[in-house]
Amino acid sequence: MKKEKIIVVIPYHNSFISNDTKILSDYYEVVLNNYNWKRKELYPIYVFLQFFSLLLNIRKTSKILVQFGGYWSVIPTLLGKLFNIPVAIVLHGTDTAIIHHLNYGSMRKKLVKSVCEFSYKRTRILLPVSPSLIYTENQYVSQENKQGIKYYFPDLNTQFKVIPNGLNINFWTRLNEINKEDNRFLAVFSESQFLIKGGDLIVQIAEKFPTYEFYIAGCDNLDSYNSPNNVHFLGRLSKNELLKEYNKAQYYFQLSIFEGFGLSLCEAMLCECIPIVSSVNILPEIIGDSGFILTRKDIVLLEKIINNVTSITNKISLGKKASARIIDNYSMQNRANLLIDTLNQL
Repeated sequence: MKKEKIIVVIPYHNSFISNDTKILSDYYEVVLNNYNWKRKELYPIYVFLQFFSLLLNIRKTSKILVQFGGYWSVIPTLLGKLFNIPVAIVLHGTDTAIIHHLNYGSMRKKLVKSVCEFSYKRTRILLPVSPSLIYTENQYVSQENKQGIKYYFPDLNTQFKVIPNGLNINFWTRLNEINKEDNRFLAVFSESQFLIKGGDLIVQIAEKFPTYEFYIAGCDNLDSYNSPNNVHFLGRLSKNELLKEYNKAQYYFQLSIFEGFGLSLCEAMLCECIPIVSSVNILPEIIGDSGFILTRKDIVLLEKIINNVTSITNKISLGKKASARIIDNYSMQNRANLLIDTLNQL
């Protein structure tokens, strides 16, 4: 039987977008619409190319899926309306938030915010990876702590369905040949994410525990933060290198001020790291009772958590509980089932 055709619009390539495309290719004939939207000076050319590319394919397609809200989501939603083709937009986090003091969120610029509002109001359905991308409020920080598209666009009536991200539970797993190292902490983020992901807290807490080792994958040494000697910057790692780091680490930090989902957290938990997370967005729900929650961005509270977590006697069983929680709730198969079922009903 011939597969239905679906147009998938992406602003760039990354792992979770590639995972969704692979899922869709098992059920649909995927037509990928992709330009390097990071090249802002080329936006006018991309809009022109996108319009004619979509126009060429839209009469033969049954659905359009757009990854992230942004400039690339306007033409698909317009043509979807014109040709009565259902359009779904996957929301990942940066397209639902504005945190000016940390230069975070794609909607910080008024034009981008207007473009997102235009797209969100005209699409058939929104598919956030967590309910907090619709609306969230936290007490972790005192400024800009209300986020989500219903906060910024209170009259938005577009239907939405939460479809959590999915993990490859066969790859991200505990490797028995690698031993967990006592009091080894890990976090994963890029240099541009240092503050939004709580890198400043990690540097501060490392100073209070000089005999513990703290590792940060994803960025190189940042001299401006005067990190103590027990903070190690690992730089960008391959998937296999990162898998080994997860397996060496006993604990994993996700101390974000805002977090769309937390894929690295889930990867670490699958490798039986004990999670320590901030009380924002979906993070507490992800870890459940398998880890520890920092309720406010406060170094004294974090110090208490570190003292507590390093003194517990059930580290192995807690790590296994963390892994089981991701397997039960956030597998790739779970996302595939929900995504395909939702698209089939459009």
